[in-house]
Amino acid sequence: MEADDVLLGLARALVGVSTRAAGELGTVSVVQLRALTVLRQRPDLALAALARGVGGGVSTTSRLVDRLVAAGWVDRRPSPASRRTVSLRLTAAGEDLVARYDALRLAELRAALDGVPPERRAAVLEALAEFTAGVGLDVVTAPVPRAPADDGGDPACWLARVCPACGRLADEDPPTRCPACGEELPAG
Repeated sequence: MEADDVLLGLARALVGVSTRAAGELGTVSVVQLRALTVLRQRPDLALAALARGVGGGVSTTSRLVDRLVAAGWVDRRPSPASRRTVSLRLTAAGEDLVARYDALRLAELRAALDGVPPERRAAVLEALAEFTAGVGLDVVTAPVPRAPADDGGDPACWLARVCPACGRLADEDPPTRCPACGEELPAG
């Protein structure tokens, strides 16, 4: 098996684990969970920093935050660093949701690790730790690379596919209606 096949398999497996865990939680999308996870790692973020963390634009992330606040998962406060800036922080309900999300993902990942022969588990964990360190990006402060408009392919950010009404991801291309609630999606 070639390295690219292994890496793509890993990426697909991890997205699958996250998607299944989000499905178990029921009322929250993977994109919303990504934002909540970034806020759990870095409380008191400004909106622009959260936008970088989720790989979206500020206006799209602002709408995402509106939905997270309405759901009771995120709180807006004056920033401790500057009164001109709003700070975003998880509420107790948001903390609980992310903890349940992490527990679901961890259970599935532990089950996968149990499939590795016991004598190789420590080496696998060590290699994964090195791999994770090798990715090495601080998702909050690292700039999000933008592909030139004429390159084609999938967008780096799927936030335009998120339904503003229910938070689900549209699967048609280009997205026009939410598959879950039927809401018309804004043109992108």
